[in-house]
Amino acid sequence: MELYKQEFGQDFDLGFDLKNHPYLIDKSWHNDQCPSFYFKVDEQYYVLWVDYAAEERREDGTPRYMITEGVNEGTNENLEIYAGNAKMLIESEDYTELNLFLKAMQNNKSPH
Repeated sequence: MELYKQEFGQDFDLGFDLKNHPYLIDKSWHNDQCPSFYFKVDEQYYVLWVDYAAEERREDGTPRYMITEGVNEGTNENLEIYAGNAKMLIESEDYTELNLFLKAMQNNKSPH
């Protein structure tokens, strides 16, 4: 079973098939408000947050999808990727928009 389902329940809907994004590494933790996944482009880590589809289940009116810059607070052998107060790159309710952004990041190797 995927980690995000263990932490947030079998019924949690990402709004997309995780298999379509093999570079996303599940780092979900039940103490967070929603599932999260990290990935790396060039030397920079990023964190994708996927909140509940139902807005009433979200905290603080957050968007469904967010990508922030990430920081490795661990070592190269034992990664510990966190978002902290990192720069927000995209906020969206729409998976299509998120998917285009992720593809651009993977193809261009730079979000800017």
